[in-house]
Amino acid sequence: MFKPTKIKLLYGFCGLFIALNLVLINHGFYWFATLPAAILIGYLFFFSLDKLLFLLIIITPFTVVYENPAMGFSVNMPAEPIIAAVMILFFLKLLYEKNYYDSKVVKHPVTIAIIVYLGWMFITSISSEIQWVSFKYFISQLWYIVTFYFIFIKLFIQKENLHKFLWYFGIPLALVIIYITIQHSTYGFERQAGTWIVRPFFNDHTNYSAVISLLAPVFFIFIFNKKYTGLQRTAASLIFLAFVAGIIFSYSRASWLSIIVAFASFWIIYLRINYRFMAAILFLGFGLFYTFQTEIVIRLERYQQESSGDFKEHLHSIYNITTDASNMERINRWKSALRMWEERPVLGWGPGTYQFVYAPFQRWKDYTPITTHFGDVGNAHSEYIGPLAESGLPGMLTFIAIVITVLHTGIRNFYKIQTGNLRWISLGATLGLITYFTHGFLNNFLNTDKAAVPFWGLIALIVAIDIYHRQSAKSKSS
Repeated sequence: MFKPTKIKLLYGFCGLFIALNLVLINHGFYWFATLPAAILIGYLFFFSLDKLLFLLIIITPFTVVYENPAMGFSVNMPAEPIIAAVMILFFLKLLYEKNYYDSKVVKHPVTIAIIVYLGWMFITSISSEIQWVSFKYFISQLWYIVTFYFIFIKLFIQKENLHKFLWYFGIPLALVIIYITIQHSTYGFERQAGTWIVRPFFNDHTNYSAVISLLAPVFFIFIFNKKYTGLQRTAASLIFLAFVAGIIFSYSRASWLSIIVAFASFWIIYLRINYRFMAAILFLGFGLFYTFQTEIVIRLERYQQESSGDFKEHLHSIYNITTDASNMERINRWKSALRMWEERPVLGWGPGTYQFVYAPFQRWKDYTPITTHFGDVGNAHSEYIGPLAESGLPGMLTFIAIVITVLHTGIRNFYKIQTGNLRWISLGATLGLITYFTHGFLNNFLNTDKAAVPFWGLIALIVAIDIYHRQSAKSKSS
């Protein structure tokens, strides 16, 4: 008999909320409209954290940056406040719940490499040139790693969550790509338009293409997954086609190159080409480059092909280091970073400080049409050289340690699991990360949510398969 009364109360509260919201909107106050979403998030935070985490995955491709110049901060809304709250909850559980976290994860080589990476970042934040910038950067890195590596490994104990993570990020990302591609088509897919048409979802076309490249190998493998239904494989095909369109029309040469490297890596892994042979090839290549570096630079300086709307010409322009402004500015940033490292080789200048301190390390001969004299735009354009300048040689080596341990774990999963879809999912994640490790030579995006979420999530997926699923999959195949 209380049901009609409850319905009336519900309608009353809804009507009151709508009326109050209309009044507030009329007076320029829009945040009250987010109250229902805030209540839902609060409920999930306390009563169903796994659903909240997957909701985070779904909304990440749609997040936008909220900036407050007066207070000097920016935040990705609505994801980052939720991620920060989840991180705090994780640390509280570590303090108050015994045996909350599995020691097998803590002892895993990838986890050890990540902890050392974070530990050195914390140390260099203390010695930083601008401490508040470095600690802000450290905390932002910490909440991504805690949430999407440490917590997601716990979720990935359940095998079905491996698939959910990939689909829940892939589908919304494909929708964003379709929207951006349609908008780009109204400008005739013009290259210059492609650099800004990705806003407000991405800050530039290189970030956009790097994120797509991270997921593309996974969905390519999904197309051939015999465990999936015909409908699922069709959906994977459509998502992959959207990814291909996004990568092509991003006009990002770094992403095109990273896809080529991932394709080559697939055959190296699949054919089980000996590591020692590959290492010998790499050392031979570096040796030849060092021996003939003068001749190579002279040859490159003669190459005049600049960035172009023609795909072939645009790809060839990657070799132009004399007239292509983008390439020249990237070299300028690298040289500045190396000079910074030479001055502080061990501790660096502090995480996240590059863009604030690199200006004096520029040289007039390296200036380009897009160089800023104040050095107040952008970063070092490298996941390897950036840490070298900001956290010294140990900072770069700790990131390289993550790269090596992740690749070793992913490839080992593929070799040890003889059959089954986990073998191929692990390979897809490994190839996706290879695209980012390649892209990382030319750009760095791990300070953005759209790159950090899939990056650390894919690493968590590979480690979870290694710890929780590799032996069971191996025994089933036997």
